[in-house]
Amino acid sequence: MIILTLNCGSSSAKYQVYNWDTKDVLAVGIVEKVTIGGSFITHKAKGREEVVFNQECPTHTDAIDLIIKTITSKEMGVIGSMSEIQAVGHRVVHGGDKFTKSVIVDDAAMKAFEDMQDLSPLHNPANIMGIVAAKKVLPDVPHCATMDTAWHQTMPPKNFLYAVPLEWYQKYRVRRYGFHGTSFLYTAKRAAVLLGQDPFKTNLVICHIGNGASVNAVKDGLSFDTSMGMTPLEGLVMGTRSGDIDPSLAFYMMRKTGMSANEMETALNKQSGLLGLTGKQTDRRDIQAAAVGGSIRALRAQKIEAHRVRKYIGAYQAVLGRVDALVLTAGVGEFAWFMREKILDGLDGIGMTFDPNKNKISMTRNSETLISKPDSKIPIFVIPTDEELVMTEDAFALMQGTYDTHTHFSYSFQKKDYVNKGRAEGLVHDLVKNPELESIIAKPR
Repeated sequence: MIILTLNCGSSSAKYQVYNWDTKDVLAVGIVEKVTIGGSFITHKAKGREEVVFNQECPTHTDAIDLIIKTITSKEMGVIGSMSEIQAVGHRVVHGGDKFTKSVIVDDAAMKAFEDMQDLSPLHNPANIMGIVAAKKVLPDVPHCATMDTAWHQTMPPKNFLYAVPLEWYQKYRVRRYGFHGTSFLYTAKRAAVLLGQDPFKTNLVICHIGNGASVNAVKDGLSFDTSMGMTPLEGLVMGTRSGDIDPSLAFYMMRKTGMSANEMETALNKQSGLLGLTGKQTDRRDIQAAAVGGSIRALRAQKIEAHRVRKYIGAYQAVLGRVDALVLTAGVGEFAWFMREKILDGLDGIGMTFDPNKNKISMTRNSETLISKPDSKIPIFVIPTDEELVMTEDAFALMQGTYDTHTHFSYSFQKKDYVNKGRAEGLVHDLVKNPELESIIAKPR
């Protein structure tokens, strides 16, 4: 059985092809610059070299069609025909408070996603376009949606309500929703395995740091608090998002400059964060190179970003009372050792002591690593996330009628002997290039 997962952005469409019978990833890829011209696809099939070629995709339907043609082609394909695809899993960023788990996409679900568009104007429209496009190309298979917000529906009111007039919540759904839930679900379950603990007796602080970034306090295996809010704008300093600011800042600048509400929303979401601080950079590798080269703006941006993450780590340790592990994940969390170093430096006082050498060695998407010192009171793990696997397993279980919320459902990656075949193969190559990596691989207790 083949399951296709799709993650559609406003101008992109990421995909993964998964063989459920062999439990193997057959291909991954992304179509970029959808709708804006100059479209191209990057396709990587198992055991083959990456392929990149141009093809215009003026709509998301064209992008999905290109994906299907690529994965079924004689030259680059990994399946014989689109009839082999038995289900499609979709990522939906905002599900509001209507969804506590993944669902099969029917008319009611689509209406709910559309109703959430005003809460997530930068994400849900693209997610919806992807679902509509995929249903046109693959109309006869079940389409399943996994919501970023679903994981956080266990937060208590004291943590999700804002101190604003209560009517705003009652009438307009103003509250903290949180995001990156699929990533937090995966890493929380894996951390419990590595600790050898019951997942529902495990307390964690998880830092998902990529271009978008957030921190999650996990109490007894459930989301308890998180740094993103009603939208993904709140919280950490991100690639182009400001994160936490004084709300009056927006009013002040609007009065000073005459900016409209839409212009301010664009400025805070797309022109702020690291881009705003550096003036031109969002990629942490570019910022690191500039900082090493003596750029004061780049170095200052790194310090501001790291300071914000440390504040949340400390705050969430305080609200949890007991932390069993600190977890770092996503692109920056998994690969940017220099940012991890800046974030972790100085956390010794709260029991989190990292090993600088182990931290530098840990640069892989193919293995979970332990980068804390042996005497650290709280272990520090780097756990590569796998949102696509969560989406795939949810889609299969929905088809079979066996799916439920994660509190009543067990994933394959929760088993002590779980092995990701693709990552295991990739790790062999990583160890050839970086033999020291073997010494920090985290193993289940």
